[in-house]
Amino acid sequence: MIDARRGVLYPARMPEFHRIAPAAEAADLVQWFWIPQWDIEPGRTSRQHVVSYPALNLVVEPGGVELVGPSTAASYRDLIGRGWAVGAMLKPAAVAAFTEQPSALRDESRAFDAPELHREVVEAMRDAGERGREHAAAAFSEWLLARVGTPGPAALDANRVAELLMTDATVIRDEDAAMRLSVSVRTMQRLTRRYVGLSPAAMIRRRRLQEAAQRVREHPDTDLATLAAELGYADHAHLTNDFRTVLGFTPSSYRAASGNRLPR
Repeated sequence: MIDARRGVLYPARMPEFHRIAPAAEAADLVQWFWIPQWDIEPGRTSRQHVVSYPALNLVVEPGGVELVGPSTAASYRDLIGRGWAVGAMLKPAAVAAFTEQPSALRDESRAFDAPELHREVVEAMRDAGERGREHAAAAFSEWLLARVGTPGPAALDANRVAELLMTDATVIRDEDAAMRLSVSVRTMQRLTRRYVGLSPAAMIRRRRLQEAAQRVREHPDTDLATLAAELGYADHAHLTNDFRTVLGFTPSSYRAASGNRLPR
């Protein structure tokens, strides 16, 4: 299973945050629902940094619904005032019901017309507690099932490819995954581009970077050269370059960051 702890670069700075599993019937369509809730003091801003999973997200907020494409870099959002969001991290099998070209949404987002979904989630979130969140996730699951229907064989194959690429630390090349799945590299590439919008190599890079950040964050005494070798990087310099290119800072500066102080 994909590690739900990865992706948030500074968990201690997050507002109230919840992940909820989908209804069993929707398990082929959504990885999980994520629900942040915040109440920031007037005049203050809470900046949330994330290195997102390589997936499309459908996000409901009080102001509307948004389809968010897969990202290739770290991103942040400034939270102010009081609010919430209910997001569905879509599995590849659900993507075709929302866009024919997920690659066109890479590092982009767009408004999505789903008034019934918006109405039901907003109504559920009037209860700010656990009950409201559970009702919002249940309504979202039901809506997705009606929208997407039963995924076909190719869509389910795409789910299996994505699950392997994002969970198996021994997979460091396209060829590793293709051999494990008993498919050709070209077939695997076609599936991820059609149902995710990224190449298998890009998805592997994202998993390795997420895991590297998590290990550095949770185990600050980790030797970076050893970590690089364990995650399949060529060397320490390769790991550092990946950090700097995607996140904008080095593993050492990330490890040193604490409180509200951000790495340079």
